[in-house]
Amino acid sequence: MPKNQTLDEFYSTFREEVLCASDTETSGWTTEDFLTNVMMEYLEEAGEVTNPVICPFRGYGLQMNAYAISEDCESVDIFVSIYSESDRPHSVSQADIDAAIKRAIQLYHKAINDLYTAFQKDNDTYEFAITLHQNKDNIKHVRICALTNGLVKPIALKNITIGDAEISFSLWDVDRLYRCVTSGKMRETIEIDFEEKFQASIPCIENNTSKKYSVYLAIINGDLLAALYDEFRDRLLEKNVRSFLQVKGGVNKGIRDTLRDEPDMFLAYNNGISVTAESVEIVRDENGKPSIKRIRDMQIVNGGQTTASIFNAKNDRKIAADLSQVFVQMKISVIHSADDMDEIVPRISTFANTQNKIQVADFSANDPFHRRIEELSRTIWAPAQGGMKPRNWFYERARGQYADMLTRESTTKRKKEYKETHPLFTKTDLAKYENTWDQLPWQVSEGAQKNFHKFMLRLKERKGFSPDEIYYQNLIAKAILFRQTEKLVQKQQYGGYRANIVTYTLAFLSFKTAQRIDLERIWKEQALTPALEREIIEVSKFVQSLIVNPPGGANVGEWCKKEKCWQSIRDHEYTLSDELQLELLSVARPTIGSQPATGSIDSLTDEDLALIDEAAAIPAETWFALSRWAKETRNFQPWQRSLLFSVGALAGRGQKPSIKQATHAVKAYKSALEKGFTV
Repeated sequence: MPKNQTLDEFYSTFREEVLCASDTETSGWTTEDFLTNVMMEYLEEAGEVTNPVICPFRGYGLQMNAYAISEDCESVDIFVSIYSESDRPHSVSQADIDAAIKRAIQLYHKAINDLYTAFQKDNDTYEFAITLHQNKDNIKHVRICALTNGLVKPIALKNITIGDAEISFSLWDVDRLYRCVTSGKMRETIEIDFEEKFQASIPCIENNTSKKYSVYLAIINGDLLAALYDEFRDRLLEKNVRSFLQVKGGVNKGIRDTLRDEPDMFLAYNNGISVTAESVEIVRDENGKPSIKRIRDMQIVNGGQTTASIFNAKNDRKIAADLSQVFVQMKISVIHSADDMDEIVPRISTFANTQNKIQVADFSANDPFHRRIEELSRTIWAPAQGGMKPRNWFYERARGQYADMLTRESTTKRKKEYKETHPLFTKTDLAKYENTWDQLPWQVSEGAQKNFHKFMLRLKERKGFSPDEIYYQNLIAKAILFRQTEKLVQKQQYGGYRANIVTYTLAFLSFKTAQRIDLERIWKEQALTPALEREIIEVSKFVQSLIVNPPGGANVGEWCKKEKCWQSIRDHEYTLSDELQLELLSVARPTIGSQPATGSIDSLTDEDLALIDEAAAIPAETWFALSRWAKETRNFQPWQRSLLFSVGALAGRGQKPSIKQATHAVKAYKSALEKGFTV
């Protein structure tokens, strides 16, 4: 969104986002819930919340619109929303905010006690309630956050205690969101005064030789770093680190062992952390030696795992780490000009993380893949069917593009017509469609952001894959398939877990049909056939039953995030109907355009097909001999030797290997020939 927007302009665009969201859902949510959904997307991007779950619930004196629970169940966020119908920013009273917060407090009270008994196990709210009840002794921090698209005057909200948990409160109104977005950072600036907060400054070495930036080298105590992470959590991590390194609750084994057994050696063994900042305030002693007094906009661009692991080690009784002996090297880079920030900071993030296989800073809306999808979406119109107007699906590469287009339509009628002829889909939607089609429903179940990042990892492995018109048409067919499945599942009134049921149902059909559902037909007709719709309903029935009854009474949401869940559903005995079988593509059907009819990012290029043929042309006996040779000579890793044997087994059955198998096998074969291997 433009940085120079006024509050009124921002409000208008934001309101359109909420109304657009309400047009694309069929879940029975209220506008208040769609407000929550849009706000969660903003707050997740700002680092205010991690993996939120939209879970509308209203009872007598109780309210919740969304929640988030940390992996260790020590931290719980509860969100309550207040929606204003006004077409301009409207004041919301303190009484309304207080009432909403009170309802959330009462909800937490009941959740740690017996709220779960009021729901069936297949209800979304049951999972929240049973998780809090089972972990009530572990919960240390509860944050209750009120969300509103209105304007609220400053309110002093004092922390309270319930049991062993400290309850804190926060408020996001449209003005606070506006200031956050238009700052250009999409997060609130962190300002840390070390002398005021910790009664100490941090000695450092400074370098100011460049006109563009300054660098400060310091050594920070482990207790201090843990305290910073405890207060600011994900807000302390630069967006790419937060999103792509996926800092977990557990402690890295190597870091854990050092913290537990040799804390005084941590500085020698660990590479430290890299930080960027807007400014650093220096104080000097009587000898002129510098120390850091204050850091403004501190962001860790490398070392997120180190930071989180130190924090977790401090709170893990099994490790009992003495962080007073732990010290961490810290490099702080301060960019002098705001104009250089957008260019230099991502580079620092990228180069600081070069030990990672993937250059995380490249994973953004500016990736060539997303730009190409945007280009295709602006020029390709879907065929008109049944008297309907032709549709031009709108790909929103960057947040706010669609809402901005709608604000240009002068009347409500024109806006409605634009929405009808330009259906919206986003980056996270695209990732959801693709990863479902490619049978990764457990990744889709991890949530929009995590799934998007894993999709991007897969995309990077394709090394320069560029979508063409056929790919784009198949993508829209998958969008139609996914959205119609959402509607069909909603009509079955299963009670909860709709998102999980949808992705697992379609992944199962993708698997069972070997991805031979006719996407070209869906594109041309802009609809599903009756046979396919009936099959979706039938598959969703057993999928729902398996999902809501996980082994050992496990948490349903967490179970859906495990590959074992997919394996149990994939292996379910099921026979496709004769009607659908007749509609499936023939394996021998010729390819149209440069991509196969499946239109996946995993689609094979001519080079891929040539490599597979090269591997398939090598006799099975050669692969078996190579596997034995590798074992006897201790060449290659065990997994490579196993792969060579598997490729030989495929060749013996007259089958071809996958592209991944072919890539590794042919590489190993050529390497062995160079080392003197002969049959």
